[in-house]
Amino acid sequence: MSTLDYRDLPEDRLATTDEEGRRLWIIPMPVQGYWKKRKTLFHIFLLAVFILTPWLRFKGSPLLLFDILNRQFIFFGKVFASHDAPLLFFILGLLGFGLIIATAMWGRIWCGWACPQTVFIEQVFRRIESWVVGSRSVQIECSKNPFVFKNFRKIVLKWILFVLTSIFLAHTFIAYFVSWEKLLEMMQRPPSQSGVVFLITLFFSALILFDFAWFREQFCIIMCPYGRLQSVLMDQNSVTVTYDHKRGEPRGKGLNKAPGAGDCVDCFKCVAVCPTGIDIRRGQQLECIGCTACIDACDEVMEKIHRPKGLIRYAALADIEKAGKRILRPRLILYLSIFAIMTAGLIYSVRTHENFYASFLRQNQRPFVLTETELMNNFKVHLKNPTLNEVEYELSLINKDLIMAPEKIQGLLLANQDRHFPFFIKQNLSNPNPNPRVQIQIRFKNNGVWQEKIHELQMVGPRQ
Repeated sequence: MSTLDYRDLPEDRLATTDEEGRRLWIIPMPVQGYWKKRKTLFHIFLLAVFILTPWLRFKGSPLLLFDILNRQFIFFGKVFASHDAPLLFFILGLLGFGLIIATAMWGRIWCGWACPQTVFIEQVFRRIESWVVGSRSVQIECSKNPFVFKNFRKIVLKWILFVLTSIFLAHTFIAYFVSWEKLLEMMQRPPSQSGVVFLITLFFSALILFDFAWFREQFCIIMCPYGRLQSVLMDQNSVTVTYDHKRGEPRGKGLNKAPGAGDCVDCFKCVAVCPTGIDIRRGQQLECIGCTACIDACDEVMEKIHRPKGLIRYAALADIEKAGKRILRPRLILYLSIFAIMTAGLIYSVRTHENFYASFLRQNQRPFVLTETELMNNFKVHLKNPTLNEVEYELSLINKDLIMAPEKIQGLLLANQDRHFPFFIKQNLSNPNPNPRVQIQIRFKNNGVWQEKIHELQMVGPRQ
């Protein structure tokens, strides 16, 4: 396995490939510093949220559950059914435009700070690698001589832990869709009794192992669509990880600064710590994920040679060029406006969300029956209880000049239960002022509180 020589990065091809297109493995040098400490704490928080959320309960129900089998979504005890699709539009819109706004303001901050690709590789798989194999130099030695017994033993143990970790992460992910209780119950039975879930879990275990243990930075460089969008979303005013070329160039060597030389001493440490194998001194590049490793590495060198920190820092290109960045600009105002509209739409949809559904359908085969004295319409009502509690219901007719058969539709719906009921509405044709509009009163009791609403139907058919 060939590894990247960070002092000889090509300019005409990806740094992770050699002249014949074969992959060069990146083993970044570990780094410590201001940003590394804060990013590690943030990553630990994200990992804790991911692992613990399926175990948490709110009012007796899962805190968060995507129950695809029963076509419902539970969030903080509130249940949303499959017909709440408009909510999904607003949620996806907020996530999308939130990412667009963050990119326009701070570049690829998502990639470096919150992307699962970065979090799991840096805080899980590379930590396992360092713990089992050893330092960067030992890892390079193992990659060059994998079949030496002491190296082979470390590599086998590393991959065993990679497999176990991938299986655990896959099960945690699946728990968001079936809950840990059901998942643990399935794990105690033969795989044949829950074959679909077993195969899906096996697939995600293999996918996680492939991506985080082997593919790694190749996903960010080659496959990630967001990396392709950043050049469209960013501009001269976007704050991102930037090398101050005016201060750093021309590069010098050693501790003693030559006349006219910049602060950069060409130590290549910023390249050695980069997880995607780029030289940040060549300017903004598609492969940069904004991980801040080069900032900490450069600051450490500047501190040792008694020069000001910040040669590589969070900055806008407009600041480097002394033009001065503009915080509010037309594209950002447009993004923020759309984000505000999406937020208002989501708030309105959640506030008007109903916890009992009744939909009325007209019978297709025989929508009405006409006799000498009356007109009868055939309907069917679909009642659904998407909540986690039992709901009492009662449907009755408000119009005094009409007859409903049966006179009342009432009963009890269990959690996540739905039922269909046929009924008839009769109208006496001798009525001098027949009203074609029918009003149905729907009453339901949820959590001990009766609520009611009115649904209006239309009588159809000829009148004598």
